[in-house]
Amino acid sequence: MREHGQTGVPSATSYQGIDRRRFLAWGGATVSSVLTAEWLHAFQEDPQAAAQQFIAEHERKVRPLEVAANRAWWQANISGKDEDFKRKEELQNKIDAILSDPQPFAQLKQLKAAADAGRLGNASIARQIQLLYLQYLEKQVPPELLRKITAKANAVEQAFNVYRPKVDGQEWTDSRVRAVLKESKNSQERRKVWEASKGVGSVVAADLAELVQLRNQAARQLGFANFHALMLYLNEQDSAQILKLFDELDELTRPPFQQAKAEIDARLAQACNISPKELMPWHYHDPFFQESPAVFDADLDEPYRKVDILQLCRDFYAGIGLPVDRVLANSDLYEKKGKSPHAFCIDIDREGDVRVLANIVPNELWMGTMLHELGHAVYSSLYIPATVPYVLRDAAHILTTEGVAMQMERLSKSRAWLEKMGVKLRDPAAFATAAAKVQRNGLLIFSRWCQVMLRFEKSMYENPQQDLNKLWWDLVEQYQQVRRPPGRNAPDYASKIHICSAPVYYHNYMMGQLFASQVHHTLARELFRAHPAEVVYVGDKQVGAFMKEKIIAPGRTLPWNALTKQATGSELNAVAFAKDFQD
Repeated sequence: MREHGQTGVPSATSYQGIDRRRFLAWGGATVSSVLTAEWLHAFQEDPQAAAQQFIAEHERKVRPLEVAANRAWWQANISGKDEDFKRKEELQNKIDAILSDPQPFAQLKQLKAAADAGRLGNASIARQIQLLYLQYLEKQVPPELLRKITAKANAVEQAFNVYRPKVDGQEWTDSRVRAVLKESKNSQERRKVWEASKGVGSVVAADLAELVQLRNQAARQLGFANFHALMLYLNEQDSAQILKLFDELDELTRPPFQQAKAEIDARLAQACNISPKELMPWHYHDPFFQESPAVFDADLDEPYRKVDILQLCRDFYAGIGLPVDRVLANSDLYEKKGKSPHAFCIDIDREGDVRVLANIVPNELWMGTMLHELGHAVYSSLYIPATVPYVLRDAAHILTTEGVAMQMERLSKSRAWLEKMGVKLRDPAAFATAAAKVQRNGLLIFSRWCQVMLRFEKSMYENPQQDLNKLWWDLVEQYQQVRRPPGRNAPDYASKIHICSAPVYYHNYMMGQLFASQVHHTLARELFRAHPAEVVYVGDKQVGAFMKEKIIAPGRTLPWNALTKQATGSELNAVAFAKDFQD
């Protein structure tokens, strides 16, 4: 649920939203007032040794706290208890106190300038310094402001964890809400349940508004126009390039999306005995219309009602040479009171203690979700070699780990995958036809949903005082073509947990989809010499070998686009993704 120039500061022309003069003034004051003559002399004598010493000291101080904080975060999410969230917050504050110290950051600025100029003499050390610079940069704001941000984010996350929609005075689980949205033919019932699912938005909206202001305040103190611009910079991304990519995706997906949605709308309307023009957000089978509604002839849940989802996962990942038994043994996988209703994977210690939080029910959604989360799990210290330095022992980027997870998730809708895994289908042909259409439509629908998320967050941080309720529905109508409920004026945007607890993250899901398609097409071409639609990996250990060598083992030694090019032969693009929804 995250390029610099030789001076070690952002280029004013490369990254939008950065006030270069303010950034330089702030950084220059820090260097002159904090660095000691002794350290500067040691740095000038041997910058590589100075870098190695900095990395070792960072690991000594921060690593134990990061492990403890991860354990506390895990416990808080499975219990929902106040004391667990308090422990998590306390540990994060201790980490922030170290990262916000101006003296090590002043050293980092000098070390990063040396790394960018090629003066450290070692690519691994240079890469660690570059990443540590970004990690420390985010925290170079007053400690009190950091504590306020952590406390407010913690409160919002806890509110999501403990919130349960109330329908007719009774608390409902997320899976029950989804079941009604998927199955009910009664529009009034659907509306009641959908509105209840959005109730968490009103609970957290005030805290989110304050959190946005605090995040923007921190970003401005670092010389950035707003938090959105800061987060892109910290994640080695360029706002102009991302917007260009999403504009191209908009053009690419709009016509086929309109065609697919017209067919979906006709079926949804028929099921509820209304006209397509009467369709509202609660008719789309999930609270945000980010997934393809199950409106086609086959029941995609049918194969999964009587199978052991966990055993399928064990068998599949073992079959491709990436066993996950250790992960599942440490995981928390079923619904309970107070537990987060959302799924995630966490690498506790970067030494192989990898866990998944889930709320499994026997349906296709949770089959796909478990394949997804275990995709994250194998792209972690479970298989990144221990020889990779601690700072680099993680996925190359948010989008690459999301891409691997999505690459695996797609298999849950494959007839060939199910049959090769030994699962019998009641009507194989009907399942294959429906699943292929749902998969294709799902790619299109998700692409349009990601447009909403990217553009909403960017605009929200640029202008938090605008009417965010209106902004949200303007974007939903433009990109998803879903009508806003007449007269509705509620903070529905705040009911999406990522906006609160994983800010400026969602565009990476879409870029992950591009990565998933690009890697899959590479596997199909280089290992199987087959059409990508025919390749499902089952029982083929060369898949795991390829993934480990090309994608997993490098960790963060390469920036995300360099890793993409090394693994697939080209930088990230939409070519393979376009073929996936056109075929």
